[in-house]
Amino acid sequence: MFQDTIVAIATALQQGPIAIVRMSGPDAIEIASTLLHKDLHQQASHTITYGFIRDPKNGEKVDEVLVSLFKAPKTYTGEDMVEINCHGGSYITKEILRLCLENGARMANPGEFSQRGYLNGKMDLTKAEGIHDMVFAQDKNNARMAIQAIQGSVVKVMDPLLEKLLDIIANIEVNIDYPEYDDVELLTAEILLPKTLDLLKDIDEVLRRASSGKVLREGIKTAIIGKPNVGKSSLLNALLEEDKAIVSDIEGTTRDIVEGSIRLDNVTLHLIDTAGIRQSDDTIEKIGIDRSKKMVEEAQLVLVVFDGSKPLDVQDEELLAISEGKDRLLIYNKKDEKTHDGINISAKDGDVDVLMDALNEKYQEFHQAYQMPMLQNERQLSLMAKAKVSLVKAKEALELGYELDLVTIDLQDAYYSLKEILGEVSKDDLLDTLFSKFCLGK
Repeated sequence: MFQDTIVAIATALQQGPIAIVRMSGPDAIEIASTLLHKDLHQQASHTITYGFIRDPKNGEKVDEVLVSLFKAPKTYTGEDMVEINCHGGSYITKEILRLCLENGARMANPGEFSQRGYLNGKMDLTKAEGIHDMVFAQDKNNARMAIQAIQGSVVKVMDPLLEKLLDIIANIEVNIDYPEYDDVELLTAEILLPKTLDLLKDIDEVLRRASSGKVLREGIKTAIIGKPNVGKSSLLNALLEEDKAIVSDIEGTTRDIVEGSIRLDNVTLHLIDTAGIRQSDDTIEKIGIDRSKKMVEEAQLVLVVFDGSKPLDVQDEELLAISEGKDRLLIYNKKDEKTHDGINISAKDGDVDVLMDALNEKYQEFHQAYQMPMLQNERQLSLMAKAKVSLVKAKEALELGYELDLVTIDLQDAYYSLKEILGEVSKDDLLDTLFSKFCLGK
């Protein structure tokens, strides 16, 4: 498909034991043969050849290398590929890159190797996105979901939906085009509506599962709230195992938002230590309190901290009212023994194991999500939601008794949205944008 050969440094450009210069395209083997002074065309695919890279102009040795050879079509890009494994270091690596460029290759764009693999049918778009996510994975959760995508989890989600939808569309088309055939079932709204509703139910389940997946990838926004001096900052420090927030006996010490993240067994919490919520005449502190209330509204989980050595007062009751209806945990600090219904801790002493156990138990169900195929990112989610909108329109049209050929328009729109998730009807500008986010040399 492509007439040119691309090259890029596929490893980090820094001092290290090895580096890799990657080439792909019709002239990749020829260029490598010229630089190595060996005919790699005669070598079998998926083999490694030892030798020296030389400058073709003067025959000067540049580096001692191992050249990995991959012949089309069984390669990452679907084209002939060569990977020159050289000694690490920016000078040597750049020299080999320069020689590749001078002898017929051009510099690859970010993500162009993966883009060629996609366009040459070596992977669908969801697998390509999984490769990107694997490179940028920051924790075990993200890595698990990325490997699922690479293994084709999104295809497993899409295939049953596409099959059901295509079956509905095909049956309608047959009824419209060949109404005279006696052996063709005469479709009516009464027959099609249950099938459409069943498909909508499946899509809702996919979206629900994807919502859990989004939480797994991005983590849970968690606000720590309480009156001044109840130990919110101490709790944040204990959870993070570092002195992130200032701890003082003076009320109102925390006047702005202090943040940090912890990784539990099954999910990441993005912790936000807010300013103590109370009545205050201090202008700066009031700004912090207003921000705290806003953070509670936006939070997905609220940790409400009380002074366990004292009975609840009016301000504590206000905190309960503010967090009412939110997913929350009630935490009682500063008490050695359990005297409240809730989670009793001693943040100052770093004794928060009970809270950690409660959080891990709370999100235990997320562990199962890793084993289930699901959509992986906002692009896929938005297209699935778009397909749902089209299906809802088709359902409403059937309920109103519209002609089947009009219903087909919405069903086909839904079908194209689902196919676009796999990249099978994607536009070129979308592909360019998507692959430009990849690393150079990937």
